[in-house]
Amino acid sequence: MNHLLETQLRECLGELYTTEPAFRSGRFRKFLSEIERVYNHHDLERSLLESAVDMNSRELHATNSLLEKRNQRISRLSTTDTLTGLPNRHLYNDRVSQELKRAKRHDRKLAVMFIDLDRFKIINDSLGHHIGDLLLRYVAKRIKSCLREADTIARPGGDEFAVLLDEVREMEDAAAVAKKILSVLSEPFRFKGHELMLTASIGISIYPSDGVDAVTLFRNADTAMYRAKDLGRNNFQFYHPAMSIKALEHMAFESRLRKALEHNEFVLHYQPQIDLVSGRVTGMEALVRWESPEIGFMMPADFIPLAEETGLILPIGEWVLQSACLQNKAWQDAGLQEINIAVNISQRQLQNPCFMTSIDTALEISGLAPERLELELTESAVMQETELTLMTLQQLKRKGISLSIDDFGTGYSSLSVLKRFTIDRLKIDRSFVSDISDNPDATAIVEAIIAMAYSLNLNVIAEGVGTKAQSDFLRENGCDQIQGFWISRPLPADQAERFLRECPPV
Repeated sequence: MNHLLETQLRECLGELYTTEPAFRSGRFRKFLSEIERVYNHHDLERSLLESAVDMNSRELHATNSLLEKRNQRISRLSTTDTLTGLPNRHLYNDRVSQELKRAKRHDRKLAVMFIDLDRFKIINDSLGHHIGDLLLRYVAKRIKSCLREADTIARPGGDEFAVLLDEVREMEDAAAVAKKILSVLSEPFRFKGHELMLTASIGISIYPSDGVDAVTLFRNADTAMYRAKDLGRNNFQFYHPAMSIKALEHMAFESRLRKALEHNEFVLHYQPQIDLVSGRVTGMEALVRWESPEIGFMMPADFIPLAEETGLILPIGEWVLQSACLQNKAWQDAGLQEINIAVNISQRQLQNPCFMTSIDTALEISGLAPERLELELTESAVMQETELTLMTLQQLKRKGISLSIDDFGTGYSSLSVLKRFTIDRLKIDRSFVSDISDNPDATAIVEAIIAMAYSLNLNVIAEGVGTKAQSDFLRENGCDQIQGFWISRPLPADQAERFLRECPPV
């Protein structure tokens, strides 16, 4: 017997070794040995369990009792998700296979659902795995409450759940269950001093129309789930054959995006920001573009959502940060006026534990003074009042880095949050600016934002300014700066440098 098996045997039979005098007497005993392999939910061997049954009849009863407990433990480990108590992937697959056999015999329909929690990783990373684990337990209970006794819910792993609807007459039956699940998950989760909002994306495949075996049904439900995410999350989708083509296109697009960084396919354009009183350039916003050889020139809206979903926003965001800081320092070294460089930061970047390291690296490599860097954050990122967010923003402020809230007015911010995080500037969203000439509501909103910013001693800039009338209105109402096509489109670095040299007044 090798050392590993001997060690595991002693652990398995530890109670007998320490309590039974016969095991310490040195007398020869006969045992029946057995080895069990235990697997985790990734189908990887997790451990070996070896048991031994004492063949001496006097101790046989006690040994059988321990062996029964050991078998029960092995059964639980191999079929149950230890976090939620739900069936794991192995047991779920087995039940689906069994129900498929019955469905074939009785000409019945089954529904397979894949449920993926939207943006769960952000909660897990920002609040900690202990909160994430508690949330998964609550989610499991809510989903289970929507099902019948004969249905099966399982947790294959991570933030995914799988459901087998034992018998469905029509697609509408599965749709009704999916709607109920989305409804109960949309209600706030309150525990440990937190109130968390959660949504889910659900994909559904139906036997026999979407597959006649478990593997095909699982794959198609998974494909439908990703389609639900593509359509904005918090919805459900039934599988359709066209989705498989879409999924392949999605995978190819993701593959190109992963290679874009190493092939230097990203470029930065810079949009000037103008002071409405002096008319001078006060800053440039760095905006990333993707020049793909296969697809062509792409704007951020074409690829940033996928980058967020896949986590590629982290290396892309790091590249943008370093490149923007290097460019601003190059303009300074060329003798141009000192300006701020504004860089958009995603929620996922802000909540990454390595974010401050990427800031320090960008400043060190470029030699740019922290006071010349401005980070534009979304309202949703700032409103995630986690310890990590608060600590990160405080560190940024201590370095002298400016903070602004992008697209202000489209999300939700409280005044207390704006003061506690010492935000420097509010950026009025372009949707309000574009309507100020002919929409009284938009006009009132812009006036209110400027007044609020003034009362909080915050700077305010309006983006998307496209006409002289909009510029004049903003100047008259006390807006500090503007950016938009009325001043300039986003420019490549060489054209942005020419703009800085000319620096036309407004």
